[in-house]
Amino acid sequence: MTVTQGVEKNGESRPLASEQLWSVLDFARRYRLEKWEENRLLALYGPFASSRDLLANAQRRSLIPSSSNPRHGGSHEA
Repeated sequence: MTVTQGVEKNGESRPLASEQLWSVLDFARRYRLEKWEENRLLALYGPFASSRDLLANAQRRSLIPSSSNPRHGGSHEA
C-alpha cells in the first residue's frame, strides 16, 4: 500500500496527519501520560516521533476502577 500526501491549493504537498512529527514531551502532556510512560516513549523514539507511532505505543493506566476491587462495586469476594 502506498501513502499519499495531501496537496494544498498552491500545489505543495504536506504530510498526512499520521506522518507529522510530535514532540514526545508535548504528546505526553496533551494525553496526560504518567512520567514513567513519557520516559519509556523518550527511550523508544527519542525527542520526536510520528503521531501514529506515539498513539500506537502509548500506554495509560485505566481511569475506570477495576471490577475485581470490592470497594468499587466489584462482585468478587475475597
